[in-house]
Amino acid sequence: MGEPAIICDGLTRDFPSGRALDGLTIDVQPGEVLALLGPNGAGKTTTIRLLNGVLVPDSGTATVLGMDPWRQGNELRARTGVLTENAGLDERFTALENLVVMARLRGIDADVARRKAGDLLERFGMGHRADVKVQGFSTGQRKRVALARALLHEPDLLFLDEPTSGLDPAATRDVVDLIGSLAAEQGRTVVLCTHFLGEAGKLANRMAVLFQGKLHAFGTPAELARGLWTGTEVRLDLDVPAPDALLSSLGALSMVIQAVPTPNGVVVRVADRDAVPVVVATCVAAGAPVYAVNPHDPSLEDVYFEIEARAGAVALPEEP
Repeated sequence: MGEPAIICDGLTRDFPSGRALDGLTIDVQPGEVLALLGPNGAGKTTTIRLLNGVLVPDSGTATVLGMDPWRQGNELRARTGVLTENAGLDERFTALENLVVMARLRGIDADVARRKAGDLLERFGMGHRADVKVQGFSTGQRKRVALARALLHEPDLLFLDEPTSGLDPAATRDVVDLIGSLAAEQGRTVVLCTHFLGEAGKLANRMAVLFQGKLHAFGTPAELARGLWTGTEVRLDLDVPAPDALLSSLGALSMVIQAVPTPNGVVVRVADRDAVPVVVATCVAAGAPVYAVNPHDPSLEDVYFEIEARAGAVALPEEP
């Protein structure tokens, strides 16, 4: 594996309202999608602004694409694309003009700029509105145009802040597929801030969970799950809640850590997957029909909410 695309070491930033980021230390590998997760005010937007050289830290260091974001900001931003939650389009311009103006500012030839802009708008389903002023566009339409603008110069690194908020299900699917292809097929690095955990679960290689400016967890969902829970969770569908006698029988098994009834069966946490046949046999011996068995590996959502609960996190006001 080569040099990380991003290295943060103790990154800290204060505002008059308080500390927005407190000693962030993470790395992001080339071609990786990192999900930056946390409630409002957790430090996600501050992190993106620092790593793109827009804000200067009070302490700590970082390198992004091998550069110092605060001494080589212009050079760095030539190789990054940023999509903020607020699309930031010029209301006076058409969709095409918004893209072309940005492309020209980045030094792209006028003819090439128009061609790339047109291709990207078509890709995002906005080709039919290319020559319409954005003033009357919906939130979803603005987001599509803004994402197309962020990709115009084919950046090596993308910072995406809530890229699918305001999009309809079809557009959300298209954007998620595109982000996945940018990393998997084109080798681009993506830092993804999102409140949609299902979306992050489909895309992210690793997750960094921030609460009140502090990093509470960093790694793959599987790595973090191993630190949060012991064993494997197995969900058994019995069509009815597990009776007390069955719960007692399951609890008596040495390989069972916990057995919890559900509306249609039981959830059993076992030491390892080899215990699953024994659990099923115990249910059958007790006269409980087993309609389905589902060994359940924790999802990104499971991990996130468990970390949130253990952190005692509360939603804070938006970052400045």
